Amino acid sequence: MLKLEARPQASTFWGYASPVLALLLTVLVGVALFLALGKDPVRGLQMFFWEPVKSAYALGELMVKATPLLVIALGLGVCYRSNVWNIGAEGQFVMGAVAAGGVALLADKETGRWIVLAIILAGILGGMIWSGLVALLRDKFNANEILVSLMLVYVADMLLSYLVYGPWKDPAGYNFPQTKTFEAVTQIPRLMSGSRVSVGLFLALAGAVLMWVFLFRTRAGFAQQVGGLAPAAARYAGYSSRKALWLALLVSGGAAGLAGALEVAGPLGQLTPYVPAGYGFAAIIVAYVGRLHPVGMAFSAVLMSMFYIGGELAQSRLGLPKSITGVFQGLLLFSLLACDTLVAYRLRWLDRRV
Repeated sequence: MLKLEARPQASTFWGYASPVLALLLTVLVGVALFLALGKDPVRGLQMFFWEPVKSAYALGELMVKATPLLVIALGLGVCYRSNVWNIGAEGQFVMGAVAAGGVALLADKETGRWIVLAIILAGILGGMIWSGLVALLRDKFNANEILVSLMLVYVADMLLSYLVYGPWKDPAGYNFPQTKTFEAVTQIPRLMSGSRVSVGLFLALAGAVLMWVFLFRTRAGFAQQVGGLAPAAARYAGYSSRKALWLALLVSGGAAGLAGALEVAGPLGQLTPYVPAGYGFAAIIVAYVGRLHPVGMAFSAVLMSMFYIGGELAQSRLGLPKSITGVFQGLLLFSLLACDTLVAYRLRWLDRRV
């Protein structure tokens, strides 16, 4: 019979191979799911893994989805390596979008292109303020950051709804809950005509480089990781756990707010109740599938954006429910959690006759 046996040390091989095996298991379960729903599994997998990459336009849309996922995941990676559990990046994303949208609404025909920078900074600040509330409550009252950050997501959603149904509602919008369309001058610059890919992609890639330098080439990044792996050792070395808490949450909140600004002043072009797209929650999966490493997260962000686009295509072309996207995301996460067992344990065959 098979038995799980603890390894003397963690397996480097399975540390890298586990996400690959998790993806294969996700595909296999996805095939079974398509068969159970009476759909052609080949056609279903084509929606998820071929359609998003089959043309230049499709690749552009893939990058549009991957950009906010990568930006948010990078901030969460700093948090999780610091043993700070920010689960509310979705709320920080929304507040970044709200702050950026508020600045964008100030623009008129005479406004210069400088406002794009103000919009981005407002988004970052909005996300940092929202995550700063989590840091404050954890620091002063020892509140659980998981619960606080998660509950603040719903507060952010309610605040967005209040604004688009109330004071920011477009009077010429036929009573739809939305702001007016932002002026063209507020648009995040695009990389090329005919594509929605913006300079946000470069910001995301630059963020990956900065995260790598910070975590693996600076003393502050080393202190963050030591605090996450061994809090007692960090205190003995003189590293401030309080400083690490604030830094981790402000960085992750600022990253989520930046993603919100790029989204609302980019593809969306206005505030609506549909700004919360689940990127903040999906980025948690992106961070862990990418092993909390910026290079890994870049690849996992692309994979997760394929799930988003594939889910939309499966809904429109195969008649599957909208929830199929979340199903594939959840399958990938739980498959990864199961496969990660092989990092610390190995399967050993035991002869029952012995």
